[in-house]
Amino acid sequence: MSHVGVPRGTVRKRRPLALLVAGVLTIPALAGCGSSDEDATAAIAVPQDVAAAGRGQVAEGGTVNWAIDAMPATFNAFQADADATTTRITGALLPTLFPLDAKGTPRMNTDYLKSAKVVEREPRQVVLYRLNQQAVWSDGRDIGVPDFVAQWRALSGKDSAFWTARNAGYERIERIERGADDLEVRVTFAKPYGDWRSLFSPLYPKEVTGSPDTFNDGARTTLKATAGPFQLRSVDKGKGTITLVRNPRWWGGQAKLDSIVFRAVKPKDRTAALVDGKVDIADVDAAAAHRIVAAGRDKGGNGQPLTHGPGWEIGPAAAMRSWAVAHGSDENAAAVARAAREKTRAAAEVYASEQDGLRAYVLRKSLEPAYTQLALNGESGPLADNRVRRAVARALNRQEIADAVLSPLGLPAAPLGSHLAVAGQRGYHDSSGVLGDQDPKAAQALLADAGWTRDGAAKKPDGTKAGSEGEKTKGKTAEEKADKAAKDEKAAKSGSDNKPGDDEGFGRALAPAPAAAVQSAALLRQAGTFSDAYADARTVADTGTSPAEGTRKKVTAQERGPGGVAGAYAPAGTAAPAAPAKVADPVRGPLGKDGKSLTLRFVLPSGPGSESLRTVGDKISAMLDAVGIRTQIIKVSDASYFKDHVASGDYDLALYSWPATAYPATDDRPIFAKPVPATDGSLLVEQNYTRVGTDHIDQLFDQAVSELDEGTAQDLMKQADARIWAAAGSIPLYQRPQLVATDKKLANVGAFGFGVPHYQDIGFKKPQAAGPPANRKK
Repeated sequence: MSHVGVPRGTVRKRRPLALLVAGVLTIPALAGCGSSDEDATAAIAVPQDVAAAGRGQVAEGGTVNWAIDAMPATFNAFQADADATTTRITGALLPTLFPLDAKGTPRMNTDYLKSAKVVEREPRQVVLYRLNQQAVWSDGRDIGVPDFVAQWRALSGKDSAFWTARNAGYERIERIERGADDLEVRVTFAKPYGDWRSLFSPLYPKEVTGSPDTFNDGARTTLKATAGPFQLRSVDKGKGTITLVRNPRWWGGQAKLDSIVFRAVKPKDRTAALVDGKVDIADVDAAAAHRIVAAGRDKGGNGQPLTHGPGWEIGPAAAMRSWAVAHGSDENAAAVARAAREKTRAAAEVYASEQDGLRAYVLRKSLEPAYTQLALNGESGPLADNRVRRAVARALNRQEIADAVLSPLGLPAAPLGSHLAVAGQRGYHDSSGVLGDQDPKAAQALLADAGWTRDGAAKKPDGTKAGSEGEKTKGKTAEEKADKAAKDEKAAKSGSDNKPGDDEGFGRALAPAPAAAVQSAALLRQAGTFSDAYADARTVADTGTSPAEGTRKKVTAQERGPGGVAGAYAPAGTAAPAAPAKVADPVRGPLGKDGKSLTLRFVLPSGPGSESLRTVGDKISAMLDAVGIRTQIIKVSDASYFKDHVASGDYDLALYSWPATAYPATDDRPIFAKPVPATDGSLLVEQNYTRVGTDHIDQLFDQAVSELDEGTAQDLMKQADARIWAAAGSIPLYQRPQLVATDKKLANVGAFGFGVPHYQDIGFKKPQAAGPPANRKK
């Protein structure tokens, strides 16, 4: 929800060339870049919230409707257009050999494996899988070596006929063969691969991966053979549903539910779908989450008023005044007030009815295994200079940003200190100390060192003053200059002759608003912002006009006198109002260089689910403005945000999220790989949309992915993260909230955090037997 994120999965290839990155930062001892793993993790880790219950407490049978954003484009998780919905559905249908636990650690899945381990390291790494002899595909065939071989050949990258989105790890395999018997799969690697547990998850049957046709097209719309607790029954694109039913050949614990129906419901329609009982499980945004919590608090039906909704703030006195205006002598004000009262009453009834429907749900919340970052495009412009990027980082109060997003949800608000791990995950280490905390003076010093000064915007390289008369008239004809001189002389003679109603708007600013309209506005402001009628009434009160006169100038709060009346004067001797508080004011006016001001294009999505990102963007803009960096906020459609702006490099600043991973050496390398030039002069950036990288970072990733000792690999990743912080191409801000509405009667489902669903354990709680009455003290 309210989330702009990037899926992983770009095909990774070696690049022979490299580009130099401007700016160098001396890095302190890496061991001292942040607090210890244990301390950092304990401070911000958030557990799963899934209404955990033993299988004995879960009833048999039933159907659950699970909301998804849209119908999946494919059931093949290895194709470019696979998404989170593909992952969610295939998790119930296909083998995952090493699913993640609640801390993001891979754990062997005993439903499919008896054992899996590295049995040889020299001269080649060899992994031996011992399969569960009961594991079979839904068509009755045993899961075995042919399935592993077919998937390796499809994903190795050697056959371009297979349209794969990623091949990391598979390209390192030399051969796959039968072991001592049909239950053993022996995988030999040409080069060491520390993330071998990431392979063959999900595992597809050879019928899908055995040929380009079935791989590219056959698995897009159906899966004929599966091997999970559920199997695919139907896909109905018209109704937007995908129905799974119990797999009769499943050898593990039988699924508690009869069926799961994944139902396409757009994020903006989630609340209505919950109210109507169309879904039982749905990811929701912060607004819907607050409504669900409020519904649980407002029991309803007991005569108690709602504590939220249209008009809930209006007290008895305000209601009395509103009634007086609605029945007053000013017919226009009365009509507006009556319409507003009626509209609010109707809205309150609808709201109350919806809240009644939401009482069937509970909000499950945790932190999502994903983080939101500020991306700084270092390809060109001011941010190509490492000092400017570091200045941006030092201008940010990341704690304030995290507070704004997470605190209202009751979640720990701690800035994320790593690009490669998130809260509670093994290997998490706060390396943000490489750049340091917010320090406006340090930011200004970095900008000054890069040549951005207060005088820079006024002086051009040739010494002339930007915007000076000399510059303005340069290149103009004698006739144009004479024209301008005549206009200037005329303006000087008539400078004090402005009349009410002229272009300056003075007459409109001094026109007092009707007293009744002002009184109506005061009342209506107390009633909230839940109806168009309220907005209309405020327009009358604030400008002295009706909504039909919307073309007239709106008077700002600074132009009004006491009581908000336009043009009213304060009594003699009244002190001037205090200046509004500022975030910080170390710099007056924008910084500049060579006659150009330091202005960064801040691209943000404009969709209804991106309100949180835009709020964060406004905060960041204010923080940058305090050190002299101006931002030009550009709002674009969600559909074009990544393709036309982030991925193409048409931005200076952007906000988007990356999913976390248990295999950073494999999955995160494309995100931070150093861009290299292509033959046509463009940059090959893989998934590094910031265009910032170094040779040293690439080397650390390469070492880590080949390291079979997990502790050594984690140390290398911590060093890589410190270098990524130093490059200042992206600034992690906060781990994303995970908000899930579920039916109150459901167990073992909700906000999974890093973990994955155990689909066979999800179901409705058994009714609790009534116990003996509690003893009461006399």
